[in-house]
Amino acid sequence: MYILGISAFYHDAAAALVKDGEIVAAAQEERFTRKKHDPSMPYHAMKYCLEEGQITSEQLSAIVYYDNPILTLDRFAKNIQYAGKDARDLVVLSYESFFRDKIWLHRHIKNALGGADIEDKVYVTEHHVSHASSAFFPSPFDRAVIMTIDGVGEWATTTIGYGNGNKIELYKEIDYPHSLGLLYSAFTYFCGFRVNYGDYKLMGLAPYGKPIYYKLIKEELIDIKTDGSYCLNLEYFDFQYGRCMTNEKFANLFGGERRLPESKITRREMDMASSIQKVIEEVIILMAQNAKRLFGEETDNLVMAGGVALNCVANGALQREKIFKNIWVQPAAGDAGGALGAALYYYYQFCNNKRFADEVHDMMKGSYLGPSFSDEYIKSYLDQHGYQYKEYEDLEAFYVEIARLIDDRKVIGLFEGKMEFGPRALGNRSIIGDARSDEMQSRLNLKIKFRESFRPFAPSVLEEDAEKYFKIKSKSPYMLFCAYVQDNLRKEFQLDRCSKESEDDLLEVINKKRSDIPAVTHVDYSARVQTVSEEDNPMYYRILKALREKTGCSVVINTSFNVRGEPVVCTPEDAYLCFMRTDMDVLVLGHMILVKDRQPKLQQQDDWRDRYELD
Repeated sequence: MYILGISAFYHDAAAALVKDGEIVAAAQEERFTRKKHDPSMPYHAMKYCLEEGQITSEQLSAIVYYDNPILTLDRFAKNIQYAGKDARDLVVLSYESFFRDKIWLHRHIKNALGGADIEDKVYVTEHHVSHASSAFFPSPFDRAVIMTIDGVGEWATTTIGYGNGNKIELYKEIDYPHSLGLLYSAFTYFCGFRVNYGDYKLMGLAPYGKPIYYKLIKEELIDIKTDGSYCLNLEYFDFQYGRCMTNEKFANLFGGERRLPESKITRREMDMASSIQKVIEEVIILMAQNAKRLFGEETDNLVMAGGVALNCVANGALQREKIFKNIWVQPAAGDAGGALGAALYYYYQFCNNKRFADEVHDMMKGSYLGPSFSDEYIKSYLDQHGYQYKEYEDLEAFYVEIARLIDDRKVIGLFEGKMEFGPRALGNRSIIGDARSDEMQSRLNLKIKFRESFRPFAPSVLEEDAEKYFKIKSKSPYMLFCAYVQDNLRKEFQLDRCSKESEDDLLEVINKKRSDIPAVTHVDYSARVQTVSEEDNPMYYRILKALREKTGCSVVINTSFNVRGEPVVCTPEDAYLCFMRTDMDVLVLGHMILVKDRQPKLQQQDDWRDRYELD
């Protein structure tokens, strides 16, 4: 039985293929179109999934769409009803996303599949049901509590449910316009970052500030109950009317107008980021405590999905509370993962197929579910263009050479195997460097990623060495939990003093050495850890092992292989262009190593930066 799941017309369109319960393929549309967070019908991702499964559209048993357009239309209609004088503007804003696309869902799917007869094969699942399915069904657990938190689906914004075997059920729900995700997005917007795309920046900015607005937020913006349920004070927000996230009353509450994008970040934005992060963590912990009270006798496992589940700082705080013994977060927790959840829901819940969980291994295959390219394909591409490379048939020599380059402080673009599904680069589409370098963070931010200086980088570390460097007790293969650097590795660092001395110059603060692995240590001594196992990623594991043998350290800095505003690279062609456009020193393509100064000069007709809208 082949089932194709589709997410479209939200941000991060994607497709996923499931065969008899096994995840065959999954990918975001943005990786193919090179349009970041592409929300369109995922024509290319669907085509890839069918090709990877070696099937045609006629062999599909079902095509399952992530969202119920009828329920979404109900929300739009009620918004318009209450909008009053703003109703016309709201209809105009809603036209393209809904009235042009979502209600013609069958037609779009049929076109994407080349006109195939699919009328009796198309099904829909609700938004948060798909999130819940993506969290539970691929997890290692036979039983688990489920929490989903995002901006909004059809109506739901937050749910608590329970998964048992091949069934899930959602028991508690908070509905639009009360939304933890939209509250966080309001602060993202006010601090000058893009809604839906800049939330992780707010998370990265939070440690630089103090939560001085924490009480004010709880007094004025959100009423939080002891069970983690909440209500927003809608007087401060305009998102219901489609204009913007916040209004004049919100601005007055925080002492003036929002920060303009790309302008200097001030102490106010740092403190606002710190304050809302504290509120988010509080709500999530209260929700988990309530979920434990409801289902604690049944299980000690928690699974999570929805965009807010990508807040790895909150995930780390939740983990440290030890409310649940085990926590598993879907690596594609946002809307892309909904495609996978929709397909799995149909297979297990609708078709009542058996599910097997061993309590240890998940079904995600390390999230390496996207396209791969053979060494033969890569060599043909390189030879065709006259690019210079060295091929390694001796794999041990290959790993030793990469370790030597890392030790020499080279910045390396690493492209191998299957592309990751979800927002995190996990070693197959990554830029890596020496975590021991004092200058690596600022160099990567300013000369390679072309992004804001304050943004931290994640470490990749051998799974067996993780506790040597970080206060972490469990595996973290998907880079979804923050943990603190071990005390014995820390250097004396006082954020308040550095901030005062630098007069809010974040670059100066960043360049202060905070640990023996400064490139991956944030200003609060935290790090978004990826633990690497030989089972999940043999090549990446052996690179880190070779680095340990050479230097004694098995930690590297790991960031996604792209520049700001660009999707993560998908093909060798994407990787080579990104390599040549930046100050990366070395490119690893499969088992080929390319050195920058040996390559022909890149011929460009225009400024490539104009192609990508800054996120």
